[in-house]
Amino acid sequence: MIYVLFAALIWAMGWGLNTVIANGRAAKTSAAQIGVPLIFGATVLIIWELLVTGLNISAVILPAPTAIATAFGANLTILWADFFQTFVKGAFSGYVIGCGAAFLVAIVVDRYDFLRRGLLPVGNFVAALPIVGTAPILVMWFGFDWQSKAAVVVVMVFFPMLVNTVAGLRDTSTMQRDLMRTYGASYTQTLLKLRIPAAMPFVFNGLKIATSLALIGAIVAEFFGSPVLGMGFRISTSVGQLALDMVWAEIVVAAIAGSLFYGLVAKIEQWVTFWHPSQRKH
Repeated sequence: MIYVLFAALIWAMGWGLNTVIANGRAAKTSAAQIGVPLIFGATVLIIWELLVTGLNISAVILPAPTAIATAFGANLTILWADFFQTFVKGAFSGYVIGCGAAFLVAIVVDRYDFLRRGLLPVGNFVAALPIVGTAPILVMWFGFDWQSKAAVVVVMVFFPMLVNTVAGLRDTSTMQRDLMRTYGASYTQTLLKLRIPAAMPFVFNGLKIATSLALIGAIVAEFFGSPVLGMGFRISTSVGQLALDMVWAEIVVAAIAGSLFYGLVAKIEQWVTFWHPSQRKH
């Protein structure tokens, strides 16, 4: 019981501290924006540790953060190899191929209206297909190594990126396009100097959505066949061995990789679309 009360006290202290920071004069500073989530995360971890220890929760059900940290530190070599196999080879390669192809196809689709009318509904249909149905097929087609995981990622990211890019290319107003024609601009000049720059917020919206889809797709695809390597493979085998601390260690790696990947794309978006109202600091 004392652990539960202590956990409640820690929660109240963390809540109060974050409230003071969020409502204070320095709420909009970089230190406050970083400090608030760090305090919240630390509070959750402390409470997690206290409740698991105090309530004697089995490690098979929920390991303590200290046990996860121990497994993380003891298996750095394995975790790095799994990260490289799943994220770098599978997720990132599929992300680059899928998003790059979608961007080029979107330009063609925008140019020819019959393609937009015919391809986008097909894209919505394919995007709605469950990954657990498509992943085993692609694994059988492309083999059990990273190529099949990249293929799954391509399928997952292609159509969200395509839809966002097409929407962005069509976002310019009639007045803007008429003005370019008045200046004697060709289709290519209008595309490069007006429509693609104006579409960048939509393009980066698709890129940010695809960051999480890519990692999820690569991990899930490894459940259906993989060499003895990879985050999905390790999670699947560790669950069978009841090594839940290793499962959580892989989840931590995936969370860190996904967050950093999303943050990198968001940072590039700030540099590219600095002119857009969404990037203005209030």
